[in-house]
Amino acid sequence: MNRYPVWKYAILVIVLLIGALYTLPNFFGEAPAVQVSSAKATIKVDTAVQQRVEEALKAAGVTPDFVALEGNSVRARFDTPDTQLKAKDAIQKALVPDANDPSYIVALNLVSRSPLWLKALHANPMYLGLDLRGGVHFMLQVDMDAALTKKTESLAGDLRTMLRDKGIRHGGITRDGQTVEIRLRNEADITATRNLITDQLPDLQAQVLGSGSEQRIRASIKPEALRKVQEQALKQNITTLHNRINELGVAEPVIQQQGLDRIVVQLPGVQDTAKAKDILGRTATLELRMVDESSEGRAAELGTAPVPFGAERYLDRNGQAVIVYKQVILTGENLTDAQPGFDSQTQEPTVNLVLDAKGARVFKDITRESIGKRMAIILFEKGKGEVVTAPVIRSEIGGGRVQISGRMTAQEASDTALLLRAGSLAAPMDIIEEYTIGPSLGADNIQRGIDSVVWGMVAIAVFMCAYYALFGVFSAIALGVNVLLLMAVLSMLQATLTLPGIAAMALAIGVAIDSNVLINERIREELRAGLSPQQAIHAGYDRAWATILDSNLTTLIVGLALLAFGSGVVRGFAVVHCIGIATSMFSAVFFSRGLVNLWYGGKKKLKSLSIGQVWKPEPEADTAPTGASLASIATSPLQSPAKTDQP
Repeated sequence: MNRYPVWKYAILVIVLLIGALYTLPNFFGEAPAVQVSSAKATIKVDTAVQQRVEEALKAAGVTPDFVALEGNSVRARFDTPDTQLKAKDAIQKALVPDANDPSYIVALNLVSRSPLWLKALHANPMYLGLDLRGGVHFMLQVDMDAALTKKTESLAGDLRTMLRDKGIRHGGITRDGQTVEIRLRNEADITATRNLITDQLPDLQAQVLGSGSEQRIRASIKPEALRKVQEQALKQNITTLHNRINELGVAEPVIQQQGLDRIVVQLPGVQDTAKAKDILGRTATLELRMVDESSEGRAAELGTAPVPFGAERYLDRNGQAVIVYKQVILTGENLTDAQPGFDSQTQEPTVNLVLDAKGARVFKDITRESIGKRMAIILFEKGKGEVVTAPVIRSEIGGGRVQISGRMTAQEASDTALLLRAGSLAAPMDIIEEYTIGPSLGADNIQRGIDSVVWGMVAIAVFMCAYYALFGVFSAIALGVNVLLLMAVLSMLQATLTLPGIAAMALAIGVAIDSNVLINERIREELRAGLSPQQAIHAGYDRAWATILDSNLTTLIVGLALLAFGSGVVRGFAVVHCIGIATSMFSAVFFSRGLVNLWYGGKKKLKSLSIGQVWKPEPEADTAPTGASLASIATSPLQSPAKTDQP
């Protein structure tokens, strides 16, 4: 009756082994490290950079634990912070000869001490939040006025171009804040301009002011369009920050919106706050310019002649000079999307660009007039430009969709699309709040959290063993398995553990032991009802399962609501809470049942269970007389009074 087949025990053993394997990396701690990443979007970090780092450390007499290429950065791990600082100076000297124009970012960081064989199995420790690991916290203020001004200037430029194309004469177009004023001379021009704004520029609302020859149209951005501009600026800045912070290799950075114009950035584990601020403050702009292909320009590219008047010299990825005109055709503001792809005819890797309405018109005119010429795409960072690519224009390109090709690999096309897609901030930002949480404070929080969970488990285990005897031991073992599986799942999902997450872990322990209490009490009830021990075990687990399922599902619904609508610490709590419910149901029901079946299942003549005191009700005492006694009393003769002697 109470026996598991072999395959169920095999599943339990496999789950335990996997849980132990993925929980193990969390016990090794973190070690000081130095991380090298790219300071420019056009520079890649590859194995060559890794070799340069190893050579620099060897020359300085510093022996790292290991040097590895992880993603887009190189990390070197060391034993002590002193060795870490010495290694940073050596790497900085080797890779960044010019501090004013750094090609690489050399930053202090923390990495796991897990052995390499665990890393090879993708067994990594769970991420720790800012309150546990330490790090830096920034509050950024987005300049929405600048974003709206930029949008207004763009709309004014579009309006000026449209009026010229339609042949509508005007007395000038001026911008005042977030409004554009157009001076017109007659009613016909006013009507035509209003119709043009309504049809072509739906983000603007027009109002006629003045009378006679002093009439003018004031166009302002609609409230819904203003709100859309602000939302898009905030989203683009958040996306760009994600791309920038990835260069620091921060595990689970927190980048989220706060209010209408603020962004919160939390970087756990970052020690070098100066480098973090440098990354956050980086801005990149994109420009499209024509290449100077005159004889003077070609001579300047070869270095045999000076740069012609009205042109500038930039370097491409290979270090070759490209002479471009100073006139800017388009900027990154006109770019809405960039994706890698392949040419349908030649199957060459390409970069597919999508331009806005203004960019599409300008690009169509330029490509029609410049067939056979080269167009350079230049990325500016910190005032210094670098040519990403300079393709040849083959034909007129309309519709706002541009395809860039020419001797690119698939990886280069993907990298170029990424650079173009996330190159610039939509609006400038200022750091209005900054503070650092030291690793010592984080370590103290971790220790206090571990102590609370461990001592809570010990207290529960002691109570369960004292109250439920051997079944209490089974419950305590199942409770330990629950914590093991919870940590393993968090590590596999690479979730972020925070102080609220530790609180949720303690709550999961309470939920798990509650399920065991329900099962044990149900078995006791079946024993009091007169069932045999084997029948009581079977009925106890089966009948308690429905109650456990209902209670856990209702708790899970609340956790999912917190996960869906919460953010920050609330979301961190919800993640651990939901995972803890799932692992508690497995450990409290299936794993503990496996232990009970393993211990009692093979005993055929089982007479009792070690489940503590089973209180059975006492038989009720006979307090009322029976019907027979009443009848006998009713029919018995009455005792007559004693007779006395008469005189």
